[in-house]
Amino acid sequence: MLLHCGQKYAVTPADSSFLLKISVGIQVFLTWVNCSSVRWATRIQDIFTVGKLLALVLIIVVGLVQIFNGHYDALRPSVAFEFSQDPSFGQIALAFLQASFAYSGWNFLNYVTEEVVEPRRNLPLAIYISIPLVTLVYTMTNIAYFTSMTPEELLTSNAVAVTFGEKLLGMFSWVMPISVALSTFGGINGYLFTSSRLCFSGAREGHLPYLLAMIHLKNCTPIPALLVCCFATVLILCLGETHNLINYVSFINYLSYGVTIAGLLYLRKKRPNLARPIKVNLLVPITYLIFWAVLLFCSLYSEPVVCGLGMVIMLTGVPVYFVGVQWREKPKWIYILLERVTYMGQKLCYVVFPQGDSSETEPLTAKAID
Repeated sequence: MLLHCGQKYAVTPADSSFLLKISVGIQVFLTWVNCSSVRWATRIQDIFTVGKLLALVLIIVVGLVQIFNGHYDALRPSVAFEFSQDPSFGQIALAFLQASFAYSGWNFLNYVTEEVVEPRRNLPLAIYISIPLVTLVYTMTNIAYFTSMTPEELLTSNAVAVTFGEKLLGMFSWVMPISVALSTFGGINGYLFTSSRLCFSGAREGHLPYLLAMIHLKNCTPIPALLVCCFATVLILCLGETHNLINYVSFINYLSYGVTIAGLLYLRKKRPNLARPIKVNLLVPITYLIFWAVLLFCSLYSEPVVCGLGMVIMLTGVPVYFVGVQWREKPKWIYILLERVTYMGQKLCYVVFPQGDSSETEPLTAKAID
């Protein structure tokens, strides 16, 4: 997650091209790291997460010093709740949707459950600790920003943390640009690490090509899934502005979360005796589902084009699902083609099914063999 970078700012075509090349280069490098070693990827994540938190703590401490020195005019209710125009309910909901991007890592730990030691104990513990901690840190960080910056300065800043450092850190202002870069670097690594496991699990369940369920013979890393995530990320980088991409991602994420929560409630009612290693009180998913429904409806009303495009992007997966998963009686040539692509992918990436994986007992070309 970024250190609260600004959403809208002007860049020249040359700057945009340079930033795109840097972003693609970082994405390719981190993909190589994740393909080479799980340990390297986790070490990078640990180091950059600690560095990001230290930068946030620095911002919070400087902000508290400002408050103790009496610089808190922007935090007064008469100023903090002053609007330049009357906000609509839909705009407020859209603001919640955009702000949620900064907190969107709470569910990613579930994607790597198989790599967590004692997940039944450590998974809930990590979530219970991390969500309040992140909420506290980000809230205090925003309070610190308002001790030295007006809302107008926040909106016009290219990077809020950098502007904050330039105004208050003096000769140490160089710390903030580096911190923002490190935060971005660690965030990309985290998304790549977790999202590839999502593709890996989906392929193992038969919802994606079986090649994505394979791991490197020696490094035990899901190289095909990582390459797919890298390609998809680079493609998305070339398609639009950051502001719109955040809206797309936030809307699609929360739509997916809501459908998942609705499925959880359905199964709790229809299959109450199903084994559940981790079980929560029903009040939690019901409250979340209500909040989700109001948020998405108002966001769709406020930004119908952006949110509608996000929904269209998500719905493109429906025909792919019916063709790739539900359609059981495919022509023989399709299975032959998939088998050849899988075999070629195995040779190029040096990957096999994990030992004991049930996918090995369900050959890709079952229909072709018949």
